[in-house]
Amino acid sequence: MKITWLGHSAFRIEVGDARILIDPFLTGNPSWGQGWEEIAEGVTHVLLTHGHNDHVGDTVAIHKATGAMVVGNYELCMFLVGQGVDPNRINPGNAGGTVDCGGFTTTFVQALHSSSFGGEGGQNTYLGNPLGLVLHFPGDRTLYHMGDTDIFSDMALIDELHEPKIGLVPVGDRFTMGGAVAALACRRFFKFETVIPCHFGTFPMLDQNAEKFVAGMDGSGVAVKTPTVGEAIAL
Repeated sequence: MKITWLGHSAFRIEVGDARILIDPFLTGNPSWGQGWEEIAEGVTHVLLTHGHNDHVGDTVAIHKATGAMVVGNYELCMFLVGQGVDPNRINPGNAGGTVDCGGFTTTFVQALHSSSFGGEGGQNTYLGNPLGLVLHFPGDRTLYHMGDTDIFSDMALIDELHEPKIGLVPVGDRFTMGGAVAALACRRFFKFETVIPCHFGTFPMLDQNAEKFVAGMDGSGVAVKTPTVGEAIAL
């Protein structure tokens, strides 16, 4: 498995024949500072945790260029069909459901956040519940992208049901857990082998680094991979 952080909550994940983008906020992402075309080459799937602009990002353009399957909650998928996504290439679901993505499955789990898309004049379109994404890969470790969320005690059930070994964890505070609380969530509720912090440093309102999370994970026995934007992590 190869995981590349693209800044904010955006990741490219390569496993087997799957080339997955999660929350591809690339255009306008100051942490990325590049276009989407090169990183989207060969992409087979775009997975979305929720409908905020800084997570949906370049989904429509990437889908039109690659034909990638778009996976997310029902309201968000139908909204994106209205924006030009092929209705035959969406794979919608909602919390508790699992969808077959061809080569892997995605289970939608709870996240404590909100979900809407901002348009002109400050109007927001409601886009269903925010979600976390649990990716099961045959013959490889299960990965959990928490989405934007606070800590919640039912994370223990996510671990019991899915046993994720790789966690992509928001740590930037204000709109998600801060680093110390995110570390508590990982230590109390999960048996991760590897955690990768995200959703920090993108904007001035967020914590600019993952130091609180790294400090909170010290002594846990879990490998903390603080990512560099654009650098692939092989696991």
